[in-house]
Amino acid sequence: MYLPMRPGLDVLADPTRRTMLALLALERELCVCELEAALDAPQPAVSRHLAVLRDAGWVEPQREGRRVFYRLGTALPPWARQLVDAYVAGGVPAPQLQAARRRLHAFPGRPARFTKAAS
Repeated sequence: MYLPMRPGLDVLADPTRRTMLALLALERELCVCELEAALDAPQPAVSRHLAVLRDAGWVEPQREGRRVFYRLGTALPPWARQLVDAYVAGGVPAPQLQAARRRLHAFPGRPARFTKAAS
């Protein structure tokens, strides 16, 4: 039986994961290819970071066809959501977050969304 770990702060030691959480808070959901573009990082690295966040309960995957979209975990406690909001408000340096969003929005391969969460 698989039981995810509780949302722990040790998961947030990596600045890439903090940036991912801030992007997910702003964009609501993103697939791996979008995070690759936004972070200018290779797919294996992005997938490893997502696995850590998923296993800790910070993000949830949803499969749509061949793509897997990630969003913030719906079971995050209020303190965790406040922490993610703090990343958006400045916990992730603004120039870094702005550059990631520019790369994301300039990415020509952004997939169409079919879920209500992306509407």
